Amino acid sequence: MSHAKIVLCLSRTLRPARSLCRTWCMEGHPRGPSDPGTMENGTQPCKVEDPPGGQDTTVTEGAAKIAFPSANEVFYNPVQEFNRDLTCAVITEFARLQLEAKGIRIKVPGEKDLQKVVVDLSEQEEEPQEGESLARGDQPPTAAVGEICEEGLRVLEGLAASGLRSIRFALEVPGLRSVVANDASSRAVDLIRRNVQLNDVAHLVQPNQADARMLMYQHQKPSERFDVIDLDPYGSPAPFLDAAVQAVSEGGLLCVTCTDMAVLAGNSGETCYSKYGAMSLKSRACHEMALRIVLHSLDLRANCYQRFVEPLLSVSADFYVRVFVRVFTGQAKVKASASKQALVFQCVGCGSFRLQRLGRRSGAPGGRVKFSAACGPPVSPQCEHCGQRHQLGGPVWAEPIHDLDFVRRILEAVSASPGRFHTSERMQGVLSVITEELPDVPLYYTLDQLSSTVRCSTPSLLQMRSALLHAGFRVSLSHACKNAVKTDAPPSVLWDIMRCWEKESPVKRERLSETSPAFHILSVEPRLQASFAIRDDANPSSRQRGLKRFQANPEANWGPRPRARPGAKVAGEDLEERRRLLQNKRKEPAEDPAQRAARLKTFPCKKFKEGTCQRGDQCCYSHSTPAPRPSADATPVDCPETPSPKPPGPGATTEPGVD
Repeated sequence: MSHAKIVLCLSRTLRPARSLCRTWCMEGHPRGPSDPGTMENGTQPCKVEDPPGGQDTTVTEGAAKIAFPSANEVFYNPVQEFNRDLTCAVITEFARLQLEAKGIRIKVPGEKDLQKVVVDLSEQEEEPQEGESLARGDQPPTAAVGEICEEGLRVLEGLAASGLRSIRFALEVPGLRSVVANDASSRAVDLIRRNVQLNDVAHLVQPNQADARMLMYQHQKPSERFDVIDLDPYGSPAPFLDAAVQAVSEGGLLCVTCTDMAVLAGNSGETCYSKYGAMSLKSRACHEMALRIVLHSLDLRANCYQRFVEPLLSVSADFYVRVFVRVFTGQAKVKASASKQALVFQCVGCGSFRLQRLGRRSGAPGGRVKFSAACGPPVSPQCEHCGQRHQLGGPVWAEPIHDLDFVRRILEAVSASPGRFHTSERMQGVLSVITEELPDVPLYYTLDQLSSTVRCSTPSLLQMRSALLHAGFRVSLSHACKNAVKTDAPPSVLWDIMRCWEKESPVKRERLSETSPAFHILSVEPRLQASFAIRDDANPSSRQRGLKRFQANPEANWGPRPRARPGAKVAGEDLEERRRLLQNKRKEPAEDPAQRAARLKTFPCKKFKEGTCQRGDQCCYSHSTPAPRPSADATPVDCPETPSPKPPGPGATTEPGVD
């Protein structure tokens, strides 16, 4: 066999292997085998297949099978499977509530056995005859998955990309009338059509190419509004919120995802104000503050059209926040929106915060409600605990961010059929912690924040919770932070508890600066004598059961993916190439020691001019004049010992300043 034929044979043999490796890198999977048991994002990873030809990649998620092009032309992130699973669960329970009012029962595949048991028990108790059950005709109509329900929900996914969410809605959520999968990209819409045909859901899912804002503005009439609108953009959803609050039906569901967490978490407060109408602060409670800023922005935009929002579920997970709200219309309720917003006064020293409502709502004679401006501020110019100044943030949503009854319904449904979602284990953990959160306590503190402020050791979570419970206050965890302390105790009580804890492991006071927050806080004797004896009710149920809330990294570089660009390289190859090219691009190259010594010798020694430098020729800076003899009471100052050549002569030029 000739050399050319051997090469051709090997090329054909290795082509499937190269294609599979390219597919694996495209989806961001680590090279090498992975253990599904170690992935806390779900019970098993998404199934990735490579069809013949190596042109497309097929991904199986939930009940949907999606084909993606080899190039990064349509955005897809497998890590957000938890987001999509949670959305399917929320819309299912919302459809159950909406259709129950119309006398329609939905049929979820995972709940089939449970419903059958209930029917069998009723038949055994009453034992009706076949003729009687047929004559009664009291069986309500049923809406099943994949079938068109004429009185069902009209769903819009404004930024559909590949259509994965819309197809999953059609295959997993019962009680739907239609699903509009919209995207502004013609390539994305073509891919949606292919995926709709691949999953055989053309009777439910309607691909549509349009600007999401224009499409929602065209559906402002009450008869044309959507019952559910899902917005999951790449970055901020701010440009779409004004149209979304107008296009959702009365009592409809609005689902919004925000991945610009750097802006919402306080890195750029002025940018946050331009997008969401609120100033963000750098705080340990930045994740919950991000949720409350998004809810404030939604309610503010809805108020312009005499509408208001009611949060059902607000989740901070991984690198994004996700909110589910219902939108209603009512002029009287809109007047109460000002009293639902609050400004946040946060101390820059100790991190203590206080909330100031924007409006005040009070009762009036005759059962009427009176609205007026609130009085403030609730804090003095300097913090009463550490003497530092305050920062002003917000407005933020100050009311509960969850509907606990609705959250419990979702938790019961997910627990009843855990095999329905890949991430059901994590969903149960997050929802369980949410049901335990204090609904009327905005924001939280963290254990490391309290202990680092006082410069002492950190108490355990059970000790801190027990001390607050012994003092007569409520305390809970937060799904947004692992070591959060959400309590209705004022900051003075928290610092009294930390003062008592510091007495058990004293801090060296001589090392504290007199201007530091720790010095001011510890200089005051505690008024409250805290008890750190562990209480039985200090350990919440979710923590006792060891439920999963926070996932470990399921794969390398699993965070936010780059924006989809037509004609781009395969995602994995593109990331590796960019990482190689941009590595250390903002860092200056290491300087040679000899070059650094020569450069420093061009600067005069300030200590030599003051007559206090005793290094002489060993000093790294220039001594251009004879060094005077230092005085006896002069304090020697150490200069960095760097091997350097002899100092330049008297004629050498020197530059002002010191490196």
